[in-house]
Amino acid sequence: MVIKDLNIYSNKDRSFYRGDILVRDGTICAIGDLSGGADETVDGKGAYVVPGLIDVHTHGIQGCDWCLSDGDGYGKMAKSYAKAGVTTVMPTLSSAPLEKMRGATEALCGYVPPIDGANLAGVHWEGRYLNIEKKGAHAAELIMPLDPAELDDGALRKCKRLHISAAYELDADGSFAKKAKEIGATLGLAHTMATYAEAKKAEARGVSAYTHLFNAMPPLHHRDGGCIAAAFEGKCFAEIICDGIHIAPEMVRFAYRNLGIERLTLVSDSLDATGLPDGIYFSSGLPVTVKDGICRISTGALAGSTITLDRAVRNLMSFCNIPLSEAILAATENPARQVNIFDSCGSIDVGKRADMLFLDSGYALEIKRVMIRGNFVF
Repeated sequence: MVIKDLNIYSNKDRSFYRGDILVRDGTICAIGDLSGGADETVDGKGAYVVPGLIDVHTHGIQGCDWCLSDGDGYGKMAKSYAKAGVTTVMPTLSSAPLEKMRGATEALCGYVPPIDGANLAGVHWEGRYLNIEKKGAHAAELIMPLDPAELDDGALRKCKRLHISAAYELDADGSFAKKAKEIGATLGLAHTMATYAEAKKAEARGVSAYTHLFNAMPPLHHRDGGCIAAAFEGKCFAEIICDGIHIAPEMVRFAYRNLGIERLTLVSDSLDATGLPDGIYFSSGLPVTVKDGICRISTGALAGSTITLDRAVRNLMSFCNIPLSEAILAATENPARQVNIFDSCGSIDVGKRADMLFLDSGYALEIKRVMIRGNFVF
């Protein structure tokens, strides 16, 4: 298929350029002024095309949870993400018994999404290995020590991509981080009481991202910068839940100005309540009350969000007064680089999977059509 007359987004230049795209067998095969070489030609009618969004931290959507669902639930979720322009998802498992997390990982890594569903990039473990002082909405009885022996498991070794968020300051001798890297995982510092020095040590041991920056970690203080200061001055990615609830808009701006767009990763941290009415739900071993779209446990602590990544991009544009051509990187290239999948997605380049969003303009993320693996899903 050749799609003619497009305004194609360039990650490198952060701008759009005119061209055509040849898609074959789900892959972008050529970009330029194309004619012939395809069985089908589609008139792009001057549409603006950006990479499909990538959510590397999401627990669920539309009444389903990645840790608790089966194949039917997986399919329902994959289709729901696609409708929001999220073409690649890293299913995120919150705190649960070890065998439950291993079983879900094995099932997810073997799952093939429907033709109109988002790609599954691997699995993100955000749970179990947390600092109980910053457990947030995770049940205390499900939080366990950072035991490297628990990672020595066939299902984890076979996982195509694995990201492990943990309180790495509790990894006294670094053996947990060492084992995680040995099995191919990327590492995120999460639900942590890490000091500045401990965060720097964690980075030296392999941590390359800060899981939902500001949330479930000590606040920034002028006499103790802590892990937030470490995140600002280093080279790691930092996740932001850009719903205006987890982080105030002015703090999103503060993070953006310190991180730059190159290291800011937008995530939804969405729960199964996303896309559903207010009510009582369940996550991480605890009941969650959703009121006005805000998720809280009985203590009042926030418990994930009900935002989708397309809304997060729009919020980032609004909060930071930046154009789509800049904000889109935080939901495409950055998450892909964070979990080492940029070789297959996150930009519109030859050789990458044909996951693209078609817009009416280059100024607003108003999605008209979504392509996943070379198929228009709507």
